[in-house]
Amino acid sequence: MTQLEFAKNNLLTPLMKKIASLENLNPNLIQRRIKEGRVVIPQNLRHHLKNPCGIGYGLRTKINVNIGTSTDKSEINDELKKLEIALKYGADSIMDLSIGGDLKKIRKLILKHSDVALGTVPIYEIAVNAQNKKGDFLKFSIDDILDVLNSQAKEGIDFFTIHAGVTRKSLGVLKHNKRILDIVSRGGAILAGWMTRHKKENPFYEYFDKVLDIAYKYDVTLSLGDA
Repeated sequence: MTQLEFAKNNLLTPLMKKIASLENLNPNLIQRRIKEGRVVIPQNLRHHLKNPCGIGYGLRTKINVNIGTSTDKSEINDELKKLEIALKYGADSIMDLSIGGDLKKIRKLILKHSDVALGTVPIYEIAVNAQNKKGDFLKFSIDDILDVLNSQAKEGIDFFTIHAGVTRKSLGVLKHNKRILDIVSRGGAILAGWMTRHKKENPFYEYFDKVLDIAYKYDVTLSLGDA
C-alpha cells in the first residue's frame, strides 16, 4: 500500500515514525496529517532512502536543490559534485533537471548517490526524446508521456513536477491579459507550445487519471505545476 493508504486505514508505518522522530512530533500526528492530505513523504516504493523527509503543514521548512545538465554542458561528474555538495550542506531533496546528454544514465547515477528524495520534471525528458527521435521537441503523444512517467517511476524517482495547471482556458486568459514576463516556466512553456500547435488540451490535465495510476503504482508524490 501507499503511505496515504496506510494513513487512511489509521496504520502507522516505520517511515511515518521516522519522520515523526526527525520532526520531534507525535507519530499519530504525522499519520493524521498524511490522511488529511496536509503532509507527504516523497519516497518511491523502489527507492529506499537513508534520509527521507516529510513535507507539509507544521513541519520544518525543507531545502530542495536543483541540479542537472544542459545542452551546452553535460558532464555527469559535475552533477555528482553538485549533488555531493548539496548533501554535505543539508539538502532535504534533490531535483534532476537534466536536458543534455544521456538522461537515463545521468538519472541512474544521481539516484545511486543520493540518500534523499529525488524528483524530476518529466516533460523535459519527453521533449528531449521528441527532439532526438523526430527532430521536433513538440512532437510527442500521450503514449510518449506515459512511457517516460512509467520509466522514471520504475527507476525509483520519488516525486514528479507535473504541469497539469496549464490548460487551454488559462492560455486564453493569458492571451487577453498579458503578463510582463509571459510564461516563465520551461515545462509550462513546452506544454503551452504543444497545446497551441496541436489545438488540444494539456495531456497532463486531460489524462490526469493515467498519471495518478502510475504515481499510485510506485507511491510517487506529485508536485503540481502551472507556468
